[in-house]
Amino acid sequence: MATQNYKAWSVVIMSTLAFTVCFMIWMMFAVIGIPIKQLLGLNETQFGILIATPVLTGSLIRVPLGMWTDKFGGRIVFFILMLSTVIPIWMISQATQFWHFLVTGLFVGMAGGSFTVGIAYCARWFPKERQGLSMGIFGAGNTGAAVTKLLAPIIVVGYGWTMVPQVYAVLMLVTAIIFWFFTFSDPTHVVGKSVTVREQLAAFKDPKVWRYSQYYSIVFGGYVALALWMTKYYVSEYGFDLKTAALLAAAFSIPGGILRAIGGYFSDKFGAHTITWWVLWISLVCLFFLSYPQSDITIQTVNGPSTFHFGLTPTVFTIILFSLGVVFAIGKASVFKYISDDYPHNIGVISGVVGLAGGLGGFLMPIMFGALVDLTGIRSSAFMLMFGVVWVSLMWMYWTEVRPLDKERESRRIPAADPME
Repeated sequence: MATQNYKAWSVVIMSTLAFTVCFMIWMMFAVIGIPIKQLLGLNETQFGILIATPVLTGSLIRVPLGMWTDKFGGRIVFFILMLSTVIPIWMISQATQFWHFLVTGLFVGMAGGSFTVGIAYCARWFPKERQGLSMGIFGAGNTGAAVTKLLAPIIVVGYGWTMVPQVYAVLMLVTAIIFWFFTFSDPTHVVGKSVTVREQLAAFKDPKVWRYSQYYSIVFGGYVALALWMTKYYVSEYGFDLKTAALLAAAFSIPGGILRAIGGYFSDKFGAHTITWWVLWISLVCLFFLSYPQSDITIQTVNGPSTFHFGLTPTVFTIILFSLGVVFAIGKASVFKYISDDYPHNIGVISGVVGLAGGLGGFLMPIMFGALVDLTGIRSSAFMLMFGVVWVSLMWMYWTEVRPLDKERESRRIPAADPME
């Protein structure tokens, strides 16, 4: 029992470390994309495509990775995945044209698929009542986005942006080797050859999976999109330099990783439904305030025109953004608690499908952010878009979960006897 417990926690710790490094690399363009934008003279939409490209492959590969994890085990799949990205990461430093960055970015993006592998790998080492916590601890690897925002600008300023992918390639190789020596396999954790691909893909027909995918597209997809976009936003909106902008943007990314474990604990204690419901409502309020653009309003008074300025200062903006990062972190854990509760024997493929939706949200939103800025000239339009996505999620949750639960509770009540009878 003690040996099994040691193996379980060793798997969680090493998987979390490996996922942190993978996420650092997945979010790399959030920092190096800014000097590349200046180098190539990209507009906002092209910049959105550049930073979102790695997210595309990291999303699309999640379903097959989930299936392979169910069939072959998380250890070997995770190890091979990390090794496969080392050369593409290095090649980014040799790129000179826009299409070079897009092609290498697609291969590097496979690192983002590590989440689906690790979440199923870690969950199977723990009993159901502790899976939320174990998955939450693993999900803390999202902090890699903040690590990149703290580390990459220092490398860029000191040695140039081309040094970042070279350092990250070596880091990925070393991490893969350490991961292999300190993790374990358990034959009982795989589904075996008797489960067909057709049976695994049946998840796409389940309406609950699509609902969880919608939730995840905002709490994770929105997190990825903003983690990629915020450094550029601070530079453009408030005029900060790259190091300061990346440091402030890390205020959003840090809770997105660290507090995910707390979200897993809360989900185990209070249930996935309750936590997700409150996460969406608080997100809606935060996004409402973040959506308000810098505005000057002129009012005609008896003493002549009087102008008032409305807009978030950098301090207030960062506080609200930090709050959004906190609730997104808790929401990412609560959505996966739904999955471990409803699909205990099929976590890999279900998490792959839901992760695919979340990743696609992280891919599409930065491109839409850039397009909206180019079309409207309003930088806060990014938050307006996300406000709409959260509103859709809330409505969907209300009609499919809240209303049925209310009706069920009402039907259980025993009508009081009429005192006149």
